[in-house]
Amino acid sequence: MESSEIAKIAVKSMEDKKAEDIRVIDISGISSIGDYFIIANGTNISQVHAIADEVEDKLGRAGAAPGKIEGYSNANWVLMDYGDVIIHIFDKDNRLFYNLERIWKDGKDVDIESL
Repeated sequence: MESSEIAKIAVKSMEDKKAEDIRVIDISGISSIGDYFIIANGTNISQVHAIADEVEDKLGRAGAAPGKIEGYSNANWVLMDYGDVIIHIFDKDNRLFYNLERIWKDGKDVDIESL
């Protein structure tokens, strides 16, 4: 499955669970670790879990399995590795603290509608 299709399904899944401030960053031109970072946050632990569960379920139904999922148990930063698509689901405080958007500012913001 193409990385853009994985990203599209992931974003739709996040939207379905009311994730906040979903950002897609194209990192293909600046890093060899992948094509896209997807960053979003939930408002509480239950919502972070629900977002991660929905992403895993919808991508699994589409035939994509994560290489690894980390941080699910404490739900302050869930990292989901789908090869060329790396998904980060934060709680609000940790998203502000880690500020991945600043770290990966050399990547290109992707218009979600264009996926």
